[in-house]
Amino acid sequence: MPSRLVIGAGSTARAVIDAVSGDHESLWVLTGDKHRAETLRESGVSVTVTDDFDRAAMAELDMTPETVVVASDDPAVNVAAGETAAELFPDTFRLCYTGYGSTASQRRRLDSVADRVVDPEAVLADRIQRSVGDAGARTRKLQEVLRDIDGHLAVVTHDNPDPDAIASAVALGELAARADCEVSLCYYGDISHQENRAFVNLLEYDLVNLDPEDDAALDPYDGFALVDHSRPGVNDQLPADLPIDIVIDHHPPRMPVEARYVDLRSGVGATSTLLVDYFERLEVELSEPIATGLLFGIRVDTRDFRREVSAEDFEAAAKLVGRADMEALQRIEDPSVSGETLAVIGRAIDNREKEGSVLLSCVGELSDRDALAQAADRLLDLEDIHATLVYGVLDGTIYASARARGADIDLGEALRDAFGQIGSAGGHADMAGAQIALGVLDSVDDREESLHTIVRSVVNDRFLDAVDSRSHRLLGRVDGRTEFASAEYPELSRPPLDEHDTA
Repeated sequence: MPSRLVIGAGSTARAVIDAVSGDHESLWVLTGDKHRAETLRESGVSVTVTDDFDRAAMAELDMTPETVVVASDDPAVNVAAGETAAELFPDTFRLCYTGYGSTASQRRRLDSVADRVVDPEAVLADRIQRSVGDAGARTRKLQEVLRDIDGHLAVVTHDNPDPDAIASAVALGELAARADCEVSLCYYGDISHQENRAFVNLLEYDLVNLDPEDDAALDPYDGFALVDHSRPGVNDQLPADLPIDIVIDHHPPRMPVEARYVDLRSGVGATSTLLVDYFERLEVELSEPIATGLLFGIRVDTRDFRREVSAEDFEAAAKLVGRADMEALQRIEDPSVSGETLAVIGRAIDNREKEGSVLLSCVGELSDRDALAQAADRLLDLEDIHATLVYGVLDGTIYASARARGADIDLGEALRDAFGQIGSAGGHADMAGAQIALGVLDSVDDREESLHTIVRSVVNDRFLDAVDSRSHRLLGRVDGRTEFASAEYPELSRPPLDEHDTA
């Protein structure tokens, strides 16, 4: 029994029929084109030939459609047919095409009876708008640079990439492949967080883990693109003087960014949002794995639309929901937790120190730096706590992860104040991280006690000083500072600036 009714005889109706006639038995057509009707009947489509798409013609149909498409070229005919379809088939989904030259009154009448109205003039205007102005120029420039890359493009994320960086790399890689580039999706460091590992494995992303000790690791590549960060050698292990072709990032840069194409939009909450915009403007269909990844990237970087979220993030997510694999997302968000992560969270709870509404905790030696972020999140749930800092030592480097709630402080700036001169730090107002190389202190004898004490003193003092200078309300009176001043830690060396959280 047919379940879809198409009403019309014009070019648009023919295009709709061609698009949906794969399942011939489900389609019934009302058309005034006798030749077209004969062709459709030969294909097994039920057809009624009429020039009057009125109540009598529709009432004679031996069907109750689930969907009605009104697609005549004449606006007056569309209005009449749409109103009749709404009266005869009130429970159907009705899509009505206005036709060219429709009046405001005709569009209002169609709006009142249709679930979806397609206005060709509005569609054309929207398409033109996508091609002009800054957004259109930006999209054309990206295409131009991609097409000009002769050979193999490496799309590089920041070190230890998070879902936003990974999804953005995969999406840009797809656009590059459509521009006839050979593409590799590359990163340095590890994907150690259990959610991120599940993310990559379930969606079957093909990533290349670059070895910083391999001098020939970059030789196969003829072009380089950076996603979710903006400078080579800063939060990645590329040479600082490496020529970059493309940069797409949502973090505000602290220094000038040089590349053939640069898209830095700090007004959005995730780089994934920017990639959704490119797919829409280029009218490239999002595959399920890419849509799923971009949706997860937006959700993670905006903390489920609660942190630094913009209207563009919501709009991008709305476009992705219908195409994403929500079951896969559920599996990604509920991974097993490693014993090391639980141990770090336990040590963070045991070693916590409270200063006003700020909680600090040194967990000592660790093997999984991503556990710090989870511990910082957990401690933020404690009563009367508005900011947390959890840190530990791994391979001669202090890693720190900070979290905050409310608008009392910008954690990214606070960590830059505290550790920017002796290490690298940065992030967002409510989620940030830092790295500090131990340098000569890594060889201190009796390290289990002495190193732990010095590290705790330096990190606590510097962080509390930075917090106090930016927000007196978080600390109130700060008592009981440790005896080590930050000036007593001159041996700390400075690794490249990190604009991202340790997670």
